[in-house]
Formats: sequence, structure tokens, C-alpha cells
Amino acid sequence: MSDAAQPSAAEVRAAAEAIKAALDRHLDAVERRSGEDDPAVSAAFNELAAAAEEYDELLYDAYDEVTPFEIPSDGTIPDYTGPEEPSALSVLIRRDYTVVEPQRLLSQAQRVTDLDPDAAPVDDRRNGAGEADAGSQAGSSVHAALGVVFGEYEPDEIASRHKEFGLEEGDSTLWVVAADEPAEPGEWLQAPFDQADPERVLCRFDVSSVFDEELDEEDED
Repeated sequence: MSDAAQPSAAEVRAAAEAIKAALDRHLDAVERRSGEDDPAVSAAFNELAAAAEEYDELLYDAYDEVTPFEIPSDGTIPDYTGPEEPSALSVLIRRDYTVVEPQRLLSQAQRVTDLDPDAAPVDDRRNGAGEADAGSQAGSSVHAALGVVFGEYEPDEIASRHKEFGLEEGDSTLWVVAADEPAEPGEWLQAPFDQADPERVLCRFDVSSVFDEELDEEDED
């Protein structure tokens, strides 16, 4: 941000005062709450969250400092603010796994490198290890084995066969995000997820065991 565009000290101070006032209103609403889902408390919470976000942004722009506060999300997806007719998009995928059977993973990696020594981890070959040495490391190191498996198989195939690789699924999500124009080659490779703006999500698909737990609780009720 240029010096001309930086907020003034008075603007930052005003934002700080707005937080103080929002805190007072929130506490007052909590003390007077009429029930668990009191709309006055929810409104005061949202006002406090907005004031905190405004202060945090101004503080960072003016002084390159941040606050230690994080307002928890209510789990709702923000309103879409991207282009009405997007001409470019990005697909962002995150899948979490736990290595629950290391030996199964090592065996799969060893099988791959036995059939194709070139599938051994790039770092091993780059550091001067021979094909036989690189292949043996793939079957003895979880780090190397993961490099072999994820280098050999497509992510969707690993997701469908994760148990064969000794993995257990965690949460996963897929975001389809609108872009104003296609990115230049190599433009975002150093930080591929930094511009994942929730307000530009066209659609998203979340998978989590917490959803199953919620369904079980509803069935019990």
C-alpha cells in the first residue's frame, strides 16, 4: 500500500474506539439475553466481529501490526461477490490423510519402484543415489514412500484406494473459485492458496466425519 493510501493515525484510533463501544454493546446484550438464540446477542456479536476486522486491517495497513484476536466463524458461507459471468476459475482441493499402516505404505512404494526405478523420489536421485539405493529408500522411509505414491498415482485414485496405501481419510474440501482473468504461467506456484477468497467461491463440496455425527445425533433425537 502506498503512503498516500495508508490510513491515518486518527482512523486507526477511531477503529479502536469502535471496538471498545462494540464490546460494551456485546456485553450488555449478553447480560440481558432472553434465551440461547437471542437475536440481540447475535447482532452485537456480528457488530463486534466487523469492528475487530476493520481495526485489524487498518492497524496492519498503517503499522504493519496485527491483533491476537480471531473471531470464530459461524460456519456459513459468505455471499458471492465475484464476477456475474466468470471467464476463468480455479479449482482448489484439500484432502487430509493419516498414515495408519506405515508398512502397507512402504510396501506399495517399494512395489512401484521395483517396477519403475524412475519413480523413486526426485531428491534421492538428485543427491546422487543410484537407482537401486533410491528404490530401497522408498521402501524404508515413510517420507520417501509418500513421494513415490503421490508421484505415481492421481489424487483421485489415492482418494478411492487410500486404504490400500495404509492411509485413513480425514476432512476434505473442493472449492471452485471465480477469477477475473486466467493467471500467467507460474504466477501463483510459490503460494497457490494465498488468494483463496471465500467470497469468490462459485460452489464448494465438503466431506467430514462431523457431518455423519450430526446426522447420528438427529436420528437419536
